[in-house]
Amino acid sequence: MNIEFNKNEDINKQLVYELKAKLRKIFAGGGEKNAAKQKEKGKLLARERIDYLTDKGSEFLELGAFAADGMYSEQGGCPSAGVVTGIGYVSGRQCLIVANDATVKAGAWFPMTAKKNLRAQEIAMENRLPVIYLVDSAGVYLPMQDEIFPDKEHFGRMFRNNAMMSADGIVQISAIMGACVAGGAYLPIMSDEAMIVEGTGSVFLAGSYLVKSAIGEEVDNETLGGATTHCEISGVTDYKHPNDKACLDSIRKIMSMLGAPENAGFDRIKSAMPKLNEEEIYGILPENREKPYDMREIIFRLVDDSEFEEYKALFGQSIICGLARVDGWAVGIVANQRKVVKSKKGEMQFGGVIYSDSADKASRFIMNCNQKKIPLVFLQDVTGFMVGSRSEQGGIIKDGAKMVNAVANSVVPKFTIVIGNSYGAGNYAMCGKAYDPRLIYAWPSAKIAVMGGTQAAKVILQMEEASLKAKGEMITPEKEAALLKNITDRYDRQTTPFYAASRLWVDGVIDPLETRKVISMGIEAANQSPIKKAFNVGVIQT
Repeated sequence: MNIEFNKNEDINKQLVYELKAKLRKIFAGGGEKNAAKQKEKGKLLARERIDYLTDKGSEFLELGAFAADGMYSEQGGCPSAGVVTGIGYVSGRQCLIVANDATVKAGAWFPMTAKKNLRAQEIAMENRLPVIYLVDSAGVYLPMQDEIFPDKEHFGRMFRNNAMMSADGIVQISAIMGACVAGGAYLPIMSDEAMIVEGTGSVFLAGSYLVKSAIGEEVDNETLGGATTHCEISGVTDYKHPNDKACLDSIRKIMSMLGAPENAGFDRIKSAMPKLNEEEIYGILPENREKPYDMREIIFRLVDDSEFEEYKALFGQSIICGLARVDGWAVGIVANQRKVVKSKKGEMQFGGVIYSDSADKASRFIMNCNQKKIPLVFLQDVTGFMVGSRSEQGGIIKDGAKMVNAVANSVVPKFTIVIGNSYGAGNYAMCGKAYDPRLIYAWPSAKIAVMGGTQAAKVILQMEEASLKAKGEMITPEKEAALLKNITDRYDRQTTPFYAASRLWVDGVIDPLETRKVISMGIEAANQSPIKKAFNVGVIQT
């Protein structure tokens, strides 16, 4: 191995180490003190509940672990947005699990909590996954109610989704394992079945303090909405359990009796590991996001047997397209080539840039995968579309529009992995979050922004200098340098994968070695949702 490989390997492994350190901190939730308070009540913590509920030795794909990371500092932070969500296996059945973390502000709902819950429900609805809600929440975080309560994509949308999923035959089971207050009380009761844990679970529209304030009645919370009240008097809940484990055992028993889901028919054979060593990805991927590398070398280390059936290999070379298998599943891969290539016409093409010929090729390949009912995997390391008079006169805009059209109207499930750069319209054409990938994850090396940091900082600097000059301020070289550094630092912070993950622009940040797991579990989920819509791209610019 050469010096460059070893340097890349060291830096990428360091990035993975930092990723895992960040996750350990997030997994601690509200900290040891708050965890101890929950334990004193005889409760399991959110992640312990998920661990007990899911099949031993099975995989759990967490969604939104970094949600709200670095946000709400004035409120003391909200790790993982106060709720743990993910795809797991319960009694052999793949399902989506949502568990409030009562160690974080008593499980209260922040704006990002709502966004994360809605994303989890979206995944369940797209893939027709059964949903298990482990409820333990004090309700809306009142100081921020204006940012969570009234709008279309706020708190109330969740109950609308409960109703829509129920009507569509998607199973929902709720366990009330702690507080369940006010509007939040509708979530478990709008599920197909609701169970409650005696002594710790309670559900009511208004707690004892509010009842006294509103109507003058003095009543304790247990009498108002505890397990005995709702299982023996009101009939609101369906099952009563003595503790968390008994409650979770009951869910496992119910899940074991579910009828089999419809099959979408995506092709799968016996899985095989890549023949080339996956860990070599760390050495192949440059530590500098501007440096070239051969994306095929990454693909060979992600696909079964390192076999890749490349489509139009010698045409439109700045995008690589081809068929392969990931954990046995057939996939169509669309990936940005990062090395400089030379077309047969003699044109040198920069790596990571989408040209007219590559956009044409990718559009056709995406259409072919829809024709063949093959799920699509996008590997992003894109700086954008080619600019300049030659490209404009060659019709780059219509060719880019063609690719965006094909991606937008694709009916086979799409999965996106942001490996490196994800800039500008390249993010869109390569199936960024706005184009409904079933799952979208980033590697620690990812950069997501409208353009690269250097270019953006210079543009912003020009704007800020113009504004200062208009106010009569003199711009010295020292002041210009300080301004540029400030702008660049701020912009660079906003382009990290963690910044993107905290706002749920991506579903998470993963070790590159987890990529096969994400794609495989994602297609397994999608395979439970048969394609109902015909593929139609509408009017295409030619």
